[in-house]
This record gives sequence, structure tokens and C-alpha cells, in this order.
Amino acid sequence: MTRVEHATTSSRIGLILIVLATLVLAAAPAWADRLTLRLLAEVFTFLTLASLWNLLAGYAGLVSVGQQAYVGLGGYLLFALTTFGGVHPIAAILLAGPLAALVSIPVASLIFRLRGAYFAIGTWVVAEVFRLLASQLSALGGGSGISLPAPIILAIAPTRSLREFEIYWLALGLTVIVLAALFILLRSRHGLALTAIRDNEVAAQSGGIDVGRLKFVVYLLTAGGTGMIGSLIFLMKLRISPDTAFSVNDWTAFVIFITVIGGVGRIEGPVVGTVIFFVLRQTLADLGSMYLIMMGAVAIGVMLWAPKGLWGLVAERYGWQALPLQRKLVISAET
Repeated sequence: MTRVEHATTSSRIGLILIVLATLVLAAAPAWADRLTLRLLAEVFTFLTLASLWNLLAGYAGLVSVGQQAYVGLGGYLLFALTTFGGVHPIAAILLAGPLAALVSIPVASLIFRLRGAYFAIGTWVVAEVFRLLASQLSALGGGSGISLPAPIILAIAPTRSLREFEIYWLALGLTVIVLAALFILLRSRHGLALTAIRDNEVAAQSGGIDVGRLKFVVYLLTAGGTGMIGSLIFLMKLRISPDTAFSVNDWTAFVIFITVIGGVGRIEGPVVGTVIFFVLRQTLADLGSMYLIMMGAVAIGVMLWAPKGLWGLVAERYGWQALPLQRKLVISAET
């Protein structure tokens, strides 16, 4: 008799630790100060952005260096919906996801004509076009940007403490929802197809997988999730401008760094990479330009020593998986 198993001892332990960590983080307003809550909310946004980029590049093979296009788009949608549409900020965040996915349809139709390095450059060009268009929107501050009006800020919660608690829980909630959605997707038959594409795209296509269609859907889903997180980021900042909204350094370079050092093509990789990134940032940020040099040195060292990322190295050496994604065929004797 044969059966397929997902869970292993390491994945069962991993699930328990994830649940406990989520409960502890949900109670953070009771034990953390204001600065810690802000830092944790920022950690959640980078973790989510990195996880979405990992799905796009690590599984679908679409290496984009222009995801800042959807971060900025989500931020501007938040400001437009709340300022001119009278939409509540939290509702605007939820609307920003589908709207960003809708905008990504014609973008994908264009850039999917490109391959390899040309695709990567094409995504960056699209982001620059978005930035230039945003700088022409005088109603949203043009090139100098705009701040969120006070009545909209007060609509979130009447006091500063309550607003920070609400935004923190919103950041945690969106992170949990996105990561859970990615986990469910990768556990499904579509996840099997994405894993096949990750391992060998040519073999996956010859095996009957509609690679082009699946990549298109993943691009749309990633754009929607990135847009939603982008709107949350700029709700936290309360101000937006074209240069900050469409910054390749903040919203793509750091995200790629996180994913590469953690492990591309593994759902646990962005988690490991995010922790390492923020530890390095908090300890090295006072060094000025040396901070970025040392970050680059760490990235180069990891790529040379562990080409599949730190979690990839651990998983290959010890067979660990924090989440039960791998399928194992078990043959047992009939009784």
C-alpha cells in the first residue's frame, strides 16, 4: 500500500513554533513599546514583499527588478481612494490589491513578450514610467508628494496609541493572510506545477503544464499582493512622493537581498532572510555608507558559500522543512 505524506517531524515542530510566534506577536501591544511595534510592522511588510517576490522569481522564474511599481501604485491608490473617494483607509488597503492586479494585466501583456534579462529590464522601465506618471499628478502633490490629511488619519482611530495598535495588527494580519495563501497555493496542484517550473521549466512544459498561463496568473497575484502591502507601507508613513514610492533600492534591492540570502524557491527563505536583514540593519546602520558595503559583502559571501541560500543549505544538509510542502511517497506492507 502506498500513500503520500506531507508532514515530517521538522515540519510539525515548525508549525507549532509558527503558531506560538504568531500568538506572541499578536499580543505585542501588551509587551512592546511604540518603537518596537513600528519596527515589527516594518519587518512584516518586508517579509511579505520578499515572500511575494520569491513566488514570482523563485517558483515562476520571473526575475523582476521593478516590483516597486506596485508598491508605489498601492501607495498612490491609498491616497487617491481616501482623499478623493472618501474610502476608509483600511478599506482602501483592501481595494488597492485588486486594483493593482487589474493594472498589472496590460503591463504583463507587454513585458511577457520579453525573456530573461530583457524581462528584468522591462519591469524596471515600467516602474520608472509609473514614477514619472505619478510626478505629473498635481492633485496628489506632483513631484514633491503629499501628506495624508488629518481627518483621514483620525478615521483610523481617535488616538495615536490606538492607531499604532490598529496598524500593527493590520500589518500582522495581512502578513499571516498572504503567507497562508502562499502556503495553500504551493500545497495545491498549482503548487506542484510551480515546483516543476522551478526545478526544470522545459521538462514542466513538456509534461503538459501551461507554463505561460501559470506565470501570467502568478504575476497578477504578486502584483495585487504587492500593491496591498504598498498601500499599508504608506499608511504607516502618512506621506508619499514619487521618489519614495517607486524607490528601487527600498522596495526591490532589499527584497531581493532578503530572498537570496534566505533561499530562493523555498517558502522559509524570506523568513530567514528578513530576520538576518533587520539584524544587520539595526546593528550596522550607524556606519553610514559602510552599512551598504557590508550588506553587499554578506550577500556575496552567502551566494558563494550557499548558492541556494542559508535555509537551502540547512534543508539540503539536514532535510528540515518548517512547513510541510514536500510530498513523500510512503510504501507500507499490507496487514
